[in-house]
Amino acid sequence: MRDPGKAATLRSAAEAAGVIVDVRPLDVTDPDSITMCVESVVADLGHLDAVLNNAGAAHVGTIETDDLTAVRACLEVNFFGVVQLTRAVLPHLRTAGGRLVTVTSVGGVIGQPSNEAYCAAKFAVEGFMESLAPVAASTGVRVSVVEPGAAACEFITNAGFDPQARLGEAGPYAGALRAYLTRVTSQFAGSAQPASDVADIIVALRSAEQTPFRVQTSDWARQSLATKLTDIDGSAVQTLTTPWVTGLTPCDGHRRTSQHRSARRPVTMLELFFDLVFVFLIAQPVSLIAAASTTTTSAARIWSRWPRSDA
Repeated sequence: MRDPGKAATLRSAAEAAGVIVDVRPLDVTDPDSITMCVESVVADLGHLDAVLNNAGAAHVGTIETDDLTAVRACLEVNFFGVVQLTRAVLPHLRTAGGRLVTVTSVGGVIGQPSNEAYCAAKFAVEGFMESLAPVAASTGVRVSVVEPGAAACEFITNAGFDPQARLGEAGPYAGALRAYLTRVTSQFAGSAQPASDVADIIVALRSAEQTPFRVQTSDWARQSLATKLTDIDGSAVQTLTTPWVTGLTPCDGHRRTSQHRSARRPVTMLELFFDLVFVFLIAQPVSLIAAASTTTTSAARIWSRWPRSDA
């Protein structure tokens, strides 16, 4: 933990749950802190079986009006911090045949308006881990990424974000930022996933015999990923995210795009195909994972509902 002095809430929750936690200082942007933490754990316990990359920091802003120092700081925590810690623990995970789990985000798959720096970092983490996974597996280390959507935790609060100050600095992007903030506030208030649900999935990954590389933690996250992975020309994602900064509903935004296209020229069969694919993806939620209350059941369900490469 970067500041162990803030661990009171964690310690209280652990005591209530009847578990023991060992809180040690760790700043993922400080190589010396990483080395000290990893070496002390191995020295005290003799081995390192699993590592969870969970450090992260929110950052909202669009690049024309953003502070490049803040952009670089965002990348340091969300990407280079992951890289540095992963590099430090891999020798110990190889020795133990351990597991490396990294919390990324739907923002590592879907580029989200007013989140260029944050999404850039999370996209980079996804590519880094996807590239590392088969290499690490050749030495007995299993790598997975966990992709939450909106989760009810202190992530946004800890960002120290001042909406009014940021709107005042947004210039020509103030309207788009206001619409985005309205959407985010509504999403977190009405449908944020309990953090405990995300934790159940992470624990299940730790103990499962076989694990997928990529795991989403909610239906919304799975639908978003499904949209991206079938979006050859990028139009489905743009249709999904443009309403976040216009205040329109996705259907309104899609209808406006279709009407504008029709006014210019006839719709081609290829465009009609993509329209139908978009409607199908929005209308048919893909249910792949269900977290259960116990670790063993969660692990079994995660793997049994995930498409296997040998199926």
